[in-house]
Amino acid sequence: MENKYDIVVIGSGPGGYVSAIRAAQLGYKVAIVEKYSTLGGTCTNVGCIPAKALLDSSEHYHQAKEQFKAHGIHMAELSLDFKQFIDRKAEVIRQNTSGLIYLMKKNKIDVHQGLGSFIDKTRLKVSGPDQEKVLTATYFIIATGSKPSSIPGVTIDKKRIITSTESLSLDARPNSMVIIGGGVIGVELASVYARIGTQVTIIEYADSLIPTMDRELGKTLFKTLSKLGIRILLSSKVQSATASPSAASVQFLDQQGNAQEVTADYCLVAVGRKAYTEGLNLQALGISPEPNGKIKVNGQLQTNVPNIYAIGDVIDGPMLAHKAEDEGTFVAEVINGQKPHINYHLIPGVVYTWPEVASAGLTEEELKAQGMEYTVGKFPYAASARARASMDTDGFVKVLVAPKYGEVLGVHIIGPRAADVIAQTVVGMEYEVTARDMHKISYAHPTYSEALKDAYLIAAGQGAINI
Repeated sequence: MENKYDIVVIGSGPGGYVSAIRAAQLGYKVAIVEKYSTLGGTCTNVGCIPAKALLDSSEHYHQAKEQFKAHGIHMAELSLDFKQFIDRKAEVIRQNTSGLIYLMKKNKIDVHQGLGSFIDKTRLKVSGPDQEKVLTATYFIIATGSKPSSIPGVTIDKKRIITSTESLSLDARPNSMVIIGGGVIGVELASVYARIGTQVTIIEYADSLIPTMDRELGKTLFKTLSKLGIRILLSSKVQSATASPSAASVQFLDQQGNAQEVTADYCLVAVGRKAYTEGLNLQALGISPEPNGKIKVNGQLQTNVPNIYAIGDVIDGPMLAHKAEDEGTFVAEVINGQKPHINYHLIPGVVYTWPEVASAGLTEEELKAQGMEYTVGKFPYAASARARASMDTDGFVKVLVAPKYGEVLGVHIIGPRAADVIAQTVVGMEYEVTARDMHKISYAHPTYSEALKDAYLIAAGQGAINI
């Protein structure tokens, strides 16, 4: 059986399904190939979406336990139904994957389940559960995403030494968990389990949490996570991990170089992700992945085979769903002869702990390394009326501004709803709105975003005016 298309997208994660939909909107005959039985890739099924569902559920439980009485709300008997805790997450996934099926049908995109493997630059073999087929296309878009990675000495058995995937579907609430890695995935899942009573230990090699972001964010996050009872061991190098039927142990060197060990019900390996291209048969095309497994592309996101493009986690850049989405739209429009644009400098990074963390633009560390002059406008949420009303006073907004013309160089937020507040700053920086103009626009009162206004005021040489 042979099927002919204008564009075939391999992978149905955020990059894949967005590129397929945009291509269909532009009038192309499109197919999408997905090896798993559900659409949505890692983000929808075992990543962003289910993690946020558990983060929200765990935050509600934590508030009921720790904060409701301050509001005059008393809980006689508070308990956690862990099965329902996990089942609600599964229902969120079901709703999202159902929505993707609807979008494929609405846009007349054919979905082929199976593993895609290139025969040559115009043909892709799809080995599905029931049959094998060949798809022919003028263009292919590789959007196969990434998989969790590990480190030497740590073998993931998916039973006691687990990845983020398994951590989202445990059978029972663990009493203890040790997490290798204090990056985004590590701190988010640490938050989930610490809030519901699991004793969590984070072991991080760097000297800061979320080490790729502005260092002040990591320092403040350390303090807020410590309030949850999370034990955080920085500058610690994991040597190995071992598992028994009922526990896992991690051997590491502490800050002083002394050998230490932590034993817990589970060891969660959260040291990052690696590009996933297994089974694509890229060698048949003459495409050789980089040493890190990623596919090299040019400024148009083309591989060295002109009709084959790659997007998302399989190419360089941050492994973010919204980055993949932007690239998916970009490629569809490039194929269409348009001249789209992505400002990689302004793709926001977000951490969904509570308080949330969000960042766009350059960090102070990057500005110092480049020898660029800048001024700082920093406003604490402790001085925000809206934050006090909601008892969310941890954190701050920090804006970095070029002193000569007032260009906003970077914005870094740790505080309530930072993931939403950061969007305004991206708009401002994209269109080069100065800090002075950013504080002149009207901000609703009281809101969390007012902290931005005051930070811009301070950076522009004026004092804060709001509470």
